[in-house]
Amino acid sequence: MKMLPTATLAVSAVVLVLLSAASSEEIFGRRLDAKAHGLRKQRLSHFRFYWHDIASGKNPTSITVVQPPLNATGSSTGFGMVNIIDNALTIAPEMSSRLVGRAQGFYALASQEEVGLLMVMNFAFLEGKYNGSTITVMGRNPVFHKVREMPVVGGSGLFRFAHGYAELRTHTFDLKTGDANIEYNVFVMHY
Repeated sequence: MKMLPTATLAVSAVVLVLLSAASSEEIFGRRLDAKAHGLRKQRLSHFRFYWHDIASGKNPTSITVVQPPLNATGSSTGFGMVNIIDNALTIAPEMSSRLVGRAQGFYALASQEEVGLLMVMNFAFLEGKYNGSTITVMGRNPVFHKVREMPVVGGSGLFRFAHGYAELRTHTFDLKTGDANIEYNVFVMHY
């Protein structure tokens, strides 16, 4: 049996390492044909619905899971409080109007200067062709501003690769109970 010189073995080893590195890069990230994955021309859709945040009564849809320490900041903004939500989305301001989806996620009071929420939620739709699809919103909501805007950061189902924004306006807010009814206008680009 003939032995290869050490230099030849070393070069062969380097070539094998380079080939394996190249193939692992191809596996990690590669270009795909968008049309083969159902991605056609993007379209802009507008959704208008009402978000019902019910903190009171026997069946709240917004539950505080973290209370800030009483003497933590001396802030009157509720800084540090976190709520988990499963809020109804309806076609009109009345809770009895047609249910089109649920807002599921959380919000945290994240400002020491004003009542400002960090909101992270999925709008899980139940209506028509959108049933089972979601739009994901994440952003800052300074609740006492007349109009607020939060970004759409993604989605699922018919809203894969979604982006856009949600515009919020308070319809009603009860300071005593904490219950709120917010009009959402969501403008979303999707395939």
